Amino acid sequence: MRRIARTLLTVTVALVAASSVARAQNAAPAPAPAATQKAVEVVMSTIFQQHQSSFSGLDLQMRVRMPQLIEGFSIAPTIEYWRNTSTLSDFGLEATRKDATLAALLRYDFKREGWQPYFGAGLGLHFLSSHVNAPSLGLNDASESVTKGGVALLGGINFGLAGNLDNMLELEYHGIGEQSQLKLNWGLAYKF
Repeated sequence: MRRIARTLLTVTVALVAASSVARAQNAAPAPAPAATQKAVEVVMSTIFQQHQSSFSGLDLQMRVRMPQLIEGFSIAPTIEYWRNTSTLSDFGLEATRKDATLAALLRYDFKREGWQPYFGAGLGLHFLSSHVNAPSLGLNDASESVTKGGVALLGGINFGLAGNLDNMLELEYHGIGEQSQLKLNWGLAYKF
């Protein structure tokens, strides 16, 4: 995980340095336009994970259009959270699993009238934790936490509702080894 963080930091520093050198070489550089916020999305997720039944989660996504990107592309920072609790009173067992995710996606929106398909890819940082309380099995408040990085892929469709309000439906995949997640998302987007 530290290796991924160092690599991302190195790439970011290299891009900033290259941008500074390019600006210094131009005689009269024009000021770069600021990033413009494009949309905010509130999303409900149904999560499918290996060896688990489905459960629900919440996402908050923002799409930011950067003037340096090709038309149609945007950056989508995302915060996702889910919590799943199971209680088996007959066995004196209670288990809770949680995942809080920070992700950054590069997203491409196709130009269409009415409904608009899109796809994206990026990286996510998952803060996973599990807690089990089963005194009859000798597990008294046992817990484990781990932080994992993984790839994120998504594809979906936006449907215009009214004015700046859109409805969206998407399929999202987070590849994090044996805890990989497939999500069916539905939400509302407000475009600025």
